[in-house]
Amino acid sequence: MRFEQQLALIVVPSWAEHYLDYKRLKTILYASARAMKSGNAKTTEKGALRNGTANASVNGNNANAGLMAFDNFSTLFLEEIEKVDKHYETKLSKGQMKLDELSAKWKADMPADEVGSWKADFHSLVQQLETLTDFTKVNISSCRKILEKADKVAGLPIMSELWPKAHALQFAKSDSDEALLHRARSVWRRCTAVSLSHTAKIDAATAASKGVRFITSDIPTVTELDLNMFPVGKISRVWVALAEDGFGLPIRVPAIVARGSVAGPVVGITSALHGNELNGIPLIHRLFNEISPETLHGTVIAVPVLNTPGFLLSQRGYSDGTDLNRKMPGKLNGSSPQVYTYNIIHRIVCHFEYLIDLHTASSGRINSLYVRADMLNPKAARMARLQNPQIIVHNSNPGGSLRGAAVERGISAITVEIGDPSRFHKRYIKNALIGVSNILSHLCMIPNEEAVPEYEPVLCTRSFWIFAKSGGILNVIPDIATWVRAGDLIATVHSVFGDLIEEYFAPQDGVIVGKHIDPVCQTGTRILHLGVVEDTLATVADDGHL
Repeated sequence: MRFEQQLALIVVPSWAEHYLDYKRLKTILYASARAMKSGNAKTTEKGALRNGTANASVNGNNANAGLMAFDNFSTLFLEEIEKVDKHYETKLSKGQMKLDELSAKWKADMPADEVGSWKADFHSLVQQLETLTDFTKVNISSCRKILEKADKVAGLPIMSELWPKAHALQFAKSDSDEALLHRARSVWRRCTAVSLSHTAKIDAATAASKGVRFITSDIPTVTELDLNMFPVGKISRVWVALAEDGFGLPIRVPAIVARGSVAGPVVGITSALHGNELNGIPLIHRLFNEISPETLHGTVIAVPVLNTPGFLLSQRGYSDGTDLNRKMPGKLNGSSPQVYTYNIIHRIVCHFEYLIDLHTASSGRINSLYVRADMLNPKAARMARLQNPQIIVHNSNPGGSLRGAAVERGISAITVEIGDPSRFHKRYIKNALIGVSNILSHLCMIPNEEAVPEYEPVLCTRSFWIFAKSGGILNVIPDIATWVRAGDLIATVHSVFGDLIEEYFAPQDGVIVGKHIDPVCQTGTRILHLGVVEDTLATVADDGHL
């Protein structure tokens, strides 16, 4: 994927005008290169070079004259980095003042309402500082990328001329933003630790003196979702019991239901069917913070954690390690995971009309933001495109999967892969949330207009995994969401003594959908998920995910 397309996923919209304008710089760069090549390089504003009047030839025989031909590019680059630096210093200064203000305001004996307000302000500050550190990294990368491209296009030492000027500015040479973020997190940990400890002691003492039993949650537990039980125009929360543990207590999953004031479609969103695939959880939280049930048409049902036992064990599979996404639709009288998956389908999923199943890569692997969907199904194809992914993989509904079980019941379904496991991948979460909102908007459930991406996602008519033949130390070379050509070296395996054992080459042209990052490799380890772009969609397409 081109760098400017990756920027479209990374840039924070409210700060967009303050980033280095990579696209404009690239346009000026290529215009200068064309002018130089044709021998018609125009004068800069200083009139440094005019056709036929300079003592150096435009074709690059004289490096100084060649550099003059790129004065427009150089001037714009310097203006852009000054713009970036000004925004960096402004935000850094405001962040320092806000942190000092909040640090001075904190008192351990503050009333509860003031504590809540302070925490909200502090949380907002930390988010701003995290955004600033991302802003810095993105712009440094943009500077390097455009200057490297300039050297390549011009055949001149533009990088050595301009990079020192960029590096001299605060945003590139200073780590003050990271230091400030570290300081803010330290203040947060210190203050909230005092607050929680103080509150716990008071509550425990009060309870002990009065013999009061703590009730940890007033959220009801049900054995099935009955949409009619939820109030119209409200957001409700319930626990849904799917099985029982060794104490005879219910194994429950959390469900959030927004029932709109006007009838409409029923959209289900599920997350963490694999217990360590977590990016869907904050996406669901943010979505329900934005949904207004008073104006919602239809119903949105979300299950932030569908595999509770695996989630609590920080593992992919069920409590016994079983992959639940291979056991759908389960059995009423079967093994523990079979009963659990049967109840997922019959107590929750059967109420959906549309399903968005949120996943991430598995342990030891990373993914791009991509969608798996049966692109021969018009509704699924439309949902996939609206999700605003980097890549769409045409994949018929595999047996044993939640998506396949849903489709068998007439439910239009897609699987969205959001980055990496066991972490919150903020950039991908943000863009996947835009995609979910697009789908709700397309179904006329919310009034928002669809957010149209600046580029079309890569549609892979098929994809497949490449597996390791030998064990050893694995190094997978290409980055995700980048292209490789047939014959390109994509991975190596070395012995623990450092000897090269195996090299792997791309069997054909394609885009990297996902890859293995754990260096420890044994026979059969998945190396790389390659998406292939061809003219037709196969009736049956299996990417090997299951």
